[in-house]
Parts: sequence; C-alpha cells; structure tokens
Amino acid sequence: MATPAPPTLPPILPSLLPSTIPTDPTVPVFVKDARRLLLGDGELMRHMADAAGGLAVNLALALAMFLGTLWAANWLSQLTSRGIARAHRRRPPDTTLQSFAASLVRYLVVVIGLVAVLGQLGVKTTSVIAVLGAASLAIGLALQGALANVAAGVMLLILRPYRVGDAVEVAGRQGTVRGLDLFTTRLASGDNLSVHVPNAKVFGDIVVNQSTPAARQASLDFVIDYEDDVDRALEILLTSAGAEPAVSPKPEPWARMTAMGERGVTVSLRAWFTPNAFDTGRYDLMKRVKDALEAEGFTFPYPQQVAVEARKFEPPHSRRRAKAQAATASKRAGKPAISRRSSGPRSTRAGSSKGR
Repeated sequence: MATPAPPTLPPILPSLLPSTIPTDPTVPVFVKDARRLLLGDGELMRHMADAAGGLAVNLALALAMFLGTLWAANWLSQLTSRGIARAHRRRPPDTTLQSFAASLVRYLVVVIGLVAVLGQLGVKTTSVIAVLGAASLAIGLALQGALANVAAGVMLLILRPYRVGDAVEVAGRQGTVRGLDLFTTRLASGDNLSVHVPNAKVFGDIVVNQSTPAARQASLDFVIDYEDDVDRALEILLTSAGAEPAVSPKPEPWARMTAMGERGVTVSLRAWFTPNAFDTGRYDLMKRVKDALEAEGFTFPYPQQVAVEARKFEPPHSRRRAKAQAATASKRAGKPAISRRSSGPRSTRAGSSKGR
C-alpha cells in the first residue's frame, strides 16, 4: 500500500521560511508552533484538531448542563411547592412557606449546577471553593445587604407576622402580600402596582397586619347644630348601624356625643366590620347616616368666615412727597406756596399781639 505524499507548500512559502526550525530556546513556543503550522506539520495539526474538538464537546456539554440546571431548578421548585401543599391536606396550603421553600430550592440547584458547569469547562472547583472559603469575610462584607435580606426572610418565615394574601402596611406602603422569597416581599397595592420591599427593611420596620383581627373598628364623626336634638341624633346613628349589613352585631355599635366645637356638637359612631368589608362597609354606613340625619331635619353647620375691609394702604412719607410736589408746581407757576403753618387763625393771633 502506497504511503500518501506529504503536503506540499506553495512555491512562495519555501523561499520565505527557513529550511530548518531554529532550536533557539529563547524563541517562544507559540512562535515555533506557528512556524510548524505554516510548514505543514501534520502531527501538530492533528493535535490542534483534537484539542478543538475536545473544547467544542466540553462547551456543548457545559451548555447542556446549564440548560438542564435551569430546567431542574424550575421543576424541583414546583415539586417542593406541590409537596408542601400535599402536606397540608386537612388545612389550606401555606402559600408563604411554599413560595419561600420553592425560592430556596431554586437558588440551591442553580448554584450546584454552575459549579458543575465550571468543572466541565476544566476549572478546578476545589480551588474555587478554597478561594471562596478564604474570601468569605470579604464576600460577607460585600454582600451584607443580600445576606441580611436572606436572614430577615428566614425570621419572617419563622415569626409569621403576615402570610400571603394578608393586607398589610409596611415601610410606609399598603398592599396585599403576593409572595415572600429569599430577598424581597412582593406587595400588590390598591392601584394594582407591584411593590417589592427588601426583607431586611420589612423585618426592621413596623408591620401592621390588617387581616389578622376578626373585626376592625371604624369611628365616624358628625357635626350637628347646637339647636338640634342630640338624643335623637344618637338614636339615628345606632339605627343606621343596625340596618347596615356589613356591620358586625358583636361588639355592638357605640354612639356618644364627643365634642362641642365652634361650629356645632360632634356625635360619634363606632361600629365593627370584618377585614374584607371594612372599606366598603364604612363608606356605605357614612352615607346611610347622612341620609337619615337629613331626612329627620338635622342641619350640618358650615365653617363661617367674617371679612373685614381694611383701610387703604398709603406708602410711608406719601404726604410729605405730595407737599413737596405741590410746592414745586407752585414755584414753576410763579405763585408762592401756601403753607399750613401760615393759616388764618395763627395770623390773627400774631396781629393781636402787635396791637397789644
């Protein structure tokens, strides 16, 4: 069997390249390899082809592992959520625990998958872990905000100041809790805005849970005229509260006269509502009481203001300027200026003294 002929170079390259490869140790290795490629070294070309093929295979496997990691993270998080829901068959599922555990599993799977991808690409994971362990203090200081959010999320999950679906007021914002994960708490405000509050800020601030109590109290104040019957007004308040469907019968509504002001007498009504019907029930009760008082002839005094006409403003020294202008105008006209000091009565007194 005939051996294949070695590859031939173009006629120009032999004249440009030396016939032998220099053995000078000061020449870099990549320069030697480049010259061997130009000379058509088959062995080096096979090595480079094998290296390129291995790199392509490693990149393909790393990409497949990365995509598999993302899929596994999503699948395992959903599996965790379903498992927690099955554990609460006799009770409603704890959506707060579901969202937090699913988020924790997702992040753990992503971190493990990234370490595996780095190992597939040839990066020594042991050295990476050693470097991370040595730099744990610096990383902790740099990520203290994120770590504080994680710790606060764990404490919120343990203490349970609120659950998913509760109406809360936290960090100056009101809304319904939609989710709790490792870093943030998601709220849905009344105008359907998505508010993300860091867990550390939630845990370090005052949290008002409006869904925890069985009933909420609403206080309504009405101002009537001094000449109106206060006892009759209190009866109307209690009757209106009893006729409102959203008002809870227990505790019973409360009505009293609470203030005597400049405009009239203040009568107050305190009624209890369920948390879900608090806003609408309070508004409906306010309208019902107003209509009932107006139907009975009660009047609501309005604030009164008295307007007093002020004197006309005159700038300082305006009279003195007017006298000076009158004197100047008299001199230009050729007439002596008349002064108030040379008045008639004073002239008479001067003449009488001369006569004496």
